[in-house]
Order: sequence, then structure tokens, then C-alpha cells
Amino acid sequence: MYLTVLIFLVIHWYLSLFCQSFFLHRYAAHRMFQMNSFFEKFFYVLTFISQGPSYLNPSAYAEMHRRHHSYSDTEKDPHSPHFHKSLSSLMKKTYSEYMSLLDKSFVFKKITHTPKWTFLDKFADSWFTRITWILIYLALYLYFSNFWTALICVPIHSLMGPIHGAIVNWCGHKYGYRNFDLGDKSKNTLFFDFLMMGELYQNNHHHRPQKLNFAIRWFEKDPIYFMAKLMEKFRVIKIKESQTC
Repeated sequence: MYLTVLIFLVIHWYLSLFCQSFFLHRYAAHRMFQMNSFFEKFFYVLTFISQGPSYLNPSAYAEMHRRHHSYSDTEKDPHSPHFHKSLSSLMKKTYSEYMSLLDKSFVFKKITHTPKWTFLDKFADSWFTRITWILIYLALYLYFSNFWTALICVPIHSLMGPIHGAIVNWCGHKYGYRNFDLGDKSKNTLFFDFLMMGELYQNNHHHRPQKLNFAIRWFEKDPIYFMAKLMEKFRVIKIKESQTC
């Protein structure tokens, strides 16, 4: 029973993380590669399924992330950990910044070069949809496990997107080593980023924010980059020429 729960949790963790890093971060925010409308909608739906009740609107995510790069670790940074005493405080601030972008519908008309699917965004962002996802998780755990396991795991599944963001924003700007002396406090948290699929190479990413490969030194490995190269071979995406070196 518990092995099944662990497998489900790990699969959901990495599928949601893949969508956030590949589709929201590297595609929606940075446009590091191109894809046709079919695959764009495919990854749109996959992001909706994998993030469930914590679904993040690509345009709002992209705008918030671009502000993060513009004002990294300053008071204008929407999610710098250096202005918060706790992780929960950082998550509340990030949520507030994100919701302010969603509330200002006119902003989306000004945000360029981001994938947009109005129907899915509105459907995914409704409270009906979010609560339905939570009830699905709860039903699965009550059927395959028990109440106490559900009590622990369902909140993790339900907040998967924000949890990933919080880990990257907190650890990636507080703990680790630096390859480059930049004007912010970005760090590379892990030598081999198996936990966040390359996202914890924040110092590398802030040094060259438009590069698809977040790894630079020989021991650093960025799983998303290798997946992207494989998808390019199968013509799912086309990596921009500037990304090949």
C-alpha cells in the first residue's frame, strides 16, 4: 500500500515539475524553443493535468518570472527569500503577486510571446475545477490507502506547483555555491540537481537567462535540457539556434 502511495507521489512530483520547468518556465517565460499549435495545446493540457488544483496560468507565470529576473533579490522581486523570515511568508507573497496579475485582466493583453488558451485558463482557474481535483485526490487515497495517508499526501498533491516554486525560490537564492558573481544572491543549490530537474542551478540561470541548458560545469546536469534535445529529434520542439552552443 505505502509503496503504491510513494510511487504515485513521485510520479506526480516529477510530472508536475517537468511541466513547470519545461512549459511554464523555459517556454512561456523565456521562449527558449518553439513548438507548433498542436504540441503547445498538448503541453497546456498536460500542465493542467499535472498541476491540478495548483494550476498556474502561463501568462501570469511568465510575467511574474520576468519581473523576478528584472528585479532579482530587490524589494521589487515578486519572490525573493531575502525579505521573508519563513518559507510560508514567501509563499504568501508569491501567491499575492500571482493573484494580482490574474485580477488585472488587461495585463494579459500587454504580455507578449506567451501561450494563451482562454477557455482552459478560465476552466482550470475556477474554484469548481480546483475543488474537483482535490476531491479526486482524496477519493484515490481513501480507496487505495487510508484517511491518515490522505491527510498527509493530499495537501502535497494539491499544492504541487507552489511547493516547487517555493523550493526553487528559497533554496536557489539562499543555499549553495556560485559560479558567477552577479548583482543578486542566486545560488546553485545542488551539484547534480536530481530533485528539481535543473531548476536549482539558479546562479547559472541568472547568469545566462536565455540559455536552455542550466548546467555549465562538467558535474552539473540539467535533465530538462536532455529531454528537450530528445524532443527536438522527434520534431516536437525546435530549439532556437542561440541555444545550441
